[in-house]
Amino acid sequence: RSGDDDPVDRETAELRVPLLDRPLASYYLLLSSASLLLLLGLVMVLSASSVRSYALFGSAYTLFIRQAIWVGIGLPIVVAASRLPVRAFRAFAYPLLAGTVFLLMAVLVPGIGSVRGGARQWIVVGPITIQPSELAKIALVLWCSDLLVRKRRLLADPKHLFIPLVPMFLFIDLLLLLEPDLGGAICVTVVPLTILWVIGTPKRFYGAVLGSMILAASVLAVVEPYRIRRLLSFTDPFADASGDGFQAVQGIYALSTGGWWGDGLGASRAKWPELLPAVHTDFILAIIGEELGLIGSLVVVGLFGVLGYAGLRIAHRSDDLFVRLAAAGVTAWIIVQAVVNMGAVVGLLPITGVTLPLVSFGGSALLPTLAALGMLLSFARSEPAAAKYLARRAEERRSARAERAGARRRPRLPGRRARRPDLELVPADGPDTASGTGGRATGTRRSAGRPDVTSS
Repeated sequence: RSGDDDPVDRETAELRVPLLDRPLASYYLLLSSASLLLLLGLVMVLSASSVRSYALFGSAYTLFIRQAIWVGIGLPIVVAASRLPVRAFRAFAYPLLAGTVFLLMAVLVPGIGSVRGGARQWIVVGPITIQPSELAKIALVLWCSDLLVRKRRLLADPKHLFIPLVPMFLFIDLLLLLEPDLGGAICVTVVPLTILWVIGTPKRFYGAVLGSMILAASVLAVVEPYRIRRLLSFTDPFADASGDGFQAVQGIYALSTGGWWGDGLGASRAKWPELLPAVHTDFILAIIGEELGLIGSLVVVGLFGVLGYAGLRIAHRSDDLFVRLAAAGVTAWIIVQAVVNMGAVVGLLPITGVTLPLVSFGGSALLPTLAALGMLLSFARSEPAAAKYLARRAEERRSARAERAGARRRPRLPGRRARRPDLELVPADGPDTASGTGGRATGTRRSAGRPDVTSS
């Protein structure tokens, strides 16, 4: 074969295509950036948590082993989600949202919700700790996207555009603020706002919703005294370095001591007790900066940049409206959460207790994030060019397997049994000892001209 049908020529032509123009470019960009962040997270959780893990459990590896177990559970979820069709994710939307709302209300019930650090955010079931606010992010992504796709012909009417979407996510925000979980509420709010922007909400309506939410957030900040103190300490943490600004100051110290290349992996001093709190969760970036320096911190920022670019690329290149909305929502959720976390560590944003996706310790946050990334990988495989390429490659593999199977088969004449092979077996006592064979062993042959060793 020659021309376009020649697979060799086609593969040569594909190698000449720029990397970003190849069919599976989005898939591999997302997969590589997320994998590197996950691997870096495992290494840094081991380094950051070793001292406090030994102090709490008598072993420096306890918290690391727990995180590794969560990663081991999450990887099959990624693989399974990356192979699911788009309709499967739409089918999960309403059941997942209903279950999430139930858990968000259950966590507020005394005796069910576990209180840590003054917040009731967790449900403890044996060795498993569930944080419903993490499930709310992916639940809202699926539900908002599916809802607007179903109502796509009615979206010119603002009533259908905002109802029931806006009341639902405001109700979820209210449940989160009752815990209280301000950081979770911020990340959850980003999802529907992004989806409303991508669907093409008129700017005057979008501005009205955004302005109302900013006003409500300002009122909530003024009402609670501890929030005012946290905001004031954010503007000048060194004014109260031993009080409300202690965590921010210790994070800045850890980053500043790292320099360009860091003090070396495992050499952090801020991870020791009585210094930087939440070193393996909220402030793990400070340990990265201290041990791996500015270069290591910039690598983390760059990997999140690649992940964000891949997610937006998937949303832009898809022909399916649900895929565009869901991909944009997931990308905005992960990137905004990363920006809020990193901004708090470097002192550019208030501390809200938000973890760094894929890097910080915690299975409740890790598993929904990995499931969302698996969904993005499925969307990348469903891009028009990627789908055609994968279908053609699958057909070529089937043809190759059929050709190999045909080559192994030998044609037989009809009605004739196959001849058993002559194995030339010789009895252990010699060829002449077989009884009834007249001096020849059954099943043996002597080559012409070859002397009979036994007769000599």
